[in-house]
Order: sequence, then C-alpha cells, then structure tokens
Amino acid sequence: MTKTVKNEKAKQGRWGTQVLTILAVSLVLVFIVWGIAEIYGQLIAPS
Repeated sequence: MTKTVKNEKAKQGRWGTQVLTILAVSLVLVFIVWGIAEIYGQLIAPS
C-alpha cells in the first residue's frame, strides 16, 4: 500500500524575506571588511 501525501504538504517552503535579509547584510559586511583591508593595505605599503 502506497502512502498518499497531499499537494500542500509535499511542496517546498518559500525562501521568504529572512533569507534575503541575511544575504544582503552579509554582502554589506563583506564590502565593509574589504574596504578596511584596502585601507590597511594602503597604510602599510612602503612609500
């Protein structure tokens, strides 16, 4: 006997705004760290 699953229960969940928020915040943090690394690299570079 096979088990029958309703369509509503078999569908995957949607991504939602929480995942988008996490991705956006992490991208902003990456750019901030990258900028700090660039500034630090300019400061320690030999003249």
